[in-house]
Amino acid sequence: MTDFVLDQSTIPGVVLAGGRSSRMGRDKAGVTLGGRSLLSHVLTRLAPQTVEIAVNADTAVGHDLPVVSDRIRGKAGPMAGIHAAMVYGAGLPATHVVTVSVDCPFFPSDLVSRLANAVSHPEQIAIAASEGRSHPVFGLWPTALAGDLQGWVRIDEKRRVRDFLLRHDVTEVPFPLHPTRASVLDPFFNINTPDDLIEAERWLEALRT
Repeated sequence: MTDFVLDQSTIPGVVLAGGRSSRMGRDKAGVTLGGRSLLSHVLTRLAPQTVEIAVNADTAVGHDLPVVSDRIRGKAGPMAGIHAAMVYGAGLPATHVVTVSVDCPFFPSDLVSRLANAVSHPEQIAIAASEGRSHPVFGLWPTALAGDLQGWVRIDEKRRVRDFLLRHDVTEVPFPLHPTRASVLDPFFNINTPDDLIEAERWLEALRT
């Protein structure tokens, strides 16, 4: 048992939208799904779950949202975005910040609450999982770890999220598949390619009916 309880009403969110989008061929944040941008879909899901939202990107994204750019130079991958999110959260100040990916428009509406409820002490990281696979970019991160993450990125050449997680206490939170008229949808289905976008349109239609 633990007496630690994380106040979910204080948790900000950061949308990770600073990737290269090489397989899509264009900036994913502006890709249109069902007549709306992927960023718009993600914001609609994240806004009710967080106290405020910023976007990790290189340039302004609209929506009257603050943009937090990578502080670690050289396109260091998702960990650089997570580091920027930690720094942003610490400056609010907040003890924890949640990150989500801009290319996953169907993530759970109870993501933040379930991650927060799983945390048993202030420096524990919580990450989402589904179908036996972890999705660490959908994570709840203690902002106090920003310094450690910055130092690790500078010395680790591969910069894989999972390698950083091995340095810390992490709890993995499994999320169920979502039933639709067509089949069951992995809520962390991500859109990397034009073909994925076509499939996402089918899932969107199935969720509407």
